[in-house]
Amino acid sequence: MLNFDEARFLSIQSGAVALAAQLEAAVAGALAAGAPNIHFLGTGGAAILMRPAVQFLRRRSAFPVFDELTAELLVSEPRNLSRGSIVVMPSLSGTTGESVQMMEMARARGAVVIALVGDEATPLGRGSDHVMVNAAADDTSSESFYVQSLLIALSLLRHRGEIDNYDALVAEMRTLPQQLLRMKQAMEPRAEGFAQLIAEHGYHIITGAGNAWPQAFYYGMCILEEMQWIRTRPVHGSDFFHGTLELVEKGVSVIVLKGEDEMRPLAERVERFVPTVGGTLTTIDTAEFPTLGLSAELRGLLSPAFLATVLERVSAHLEVLRDHPLTTRRYYRRVQY
Repeated sequence: MLNFDEARFLSIQSGAVALAAQLEAAVAGALAAGAPNIHFLGTGGAAILMRPAVQFLRRRSAFPVFDELTAELLVSEPRNLSRGSIVVMPSLSGTTGESVQMMEMARARGAVVIALVGDEATPLGRGSDHVMVNAAADDTSSESFYVQSLLIALSLLRHRGEIDNYDALVAEMRTLPQQLLRMKQAMEPRAEGFAQLIAEHGYHIITGAGNAWPQAFYYGMCILEEMQWIRTRPVHGSDFFHGTLELVEKGVSVIVLKGEDEMRPLAERVERFVPTVGGTLTTIDTAEFPTLGLSAELRGLLSPAFLATVLERVSAHLEVLRDHPLTTRRYYRRVQY
């Protein structure tokens, strides 16, 4: 595979799965101490990667779940962030300014902060109550964060008595690193073709629904825009039909990401519409990538990680085709803003 280190990838994803016991202990302890709610409060792309877990909890649990924008909370009075609140803070660098400020606010209010970082020797790593370390990088962090946040959600459901198959799901997840590797291998022969299509268009509408939507949003904003300077319009599969559809005509690229949760039909509705008005339709569907021994339930929950892992193969080819490294930035962390 192009520019890919198999051993490194397997090590990082195994590291995410291996945090299951630590994450469960942190959640269990906070609940036992009377936690009134849970907040997923990352910044930028890391915050987007928490949204599938937020969606899952809101549909399966009566426990209050919040995922407001960190920047807004810092200039407001978040009354639901209080003593005992569980606060999940993902930041690969552990240095993201808004996240560090949010951690300090949360700790000052008596909240319990669980940091998901790549290095413990960072402001978030040193300042949080529970520090989960997995030394990922940009090309491997999405799957790692999806897995860790899902494990947090499953732990919360378990200790509230809202799920009865926690052990079975976590046992299945132990095979995930190899499953993701096989998906990458299956995607590799198609990845350059997808990359060429993206490179040929200067603008893409990118959409999804359910837990595939955060990955569509993330890929458009954090990969194509931030890392490739390609203009995109991420839009939810439902909202697509409340404005964005009017922009679709011959030559307009629409990328549909399809997962395997109950919201899949919303993405399929976009798929049916786009060809009728001459748009260029590209679909990436997790159902096309088989796994061994994963239940339909877990496949549905892990669809965002599946999409992230195959899209990384597209990105690897895209940076070569465009002679534009994924690490190149003009402004991000380079200028004051």
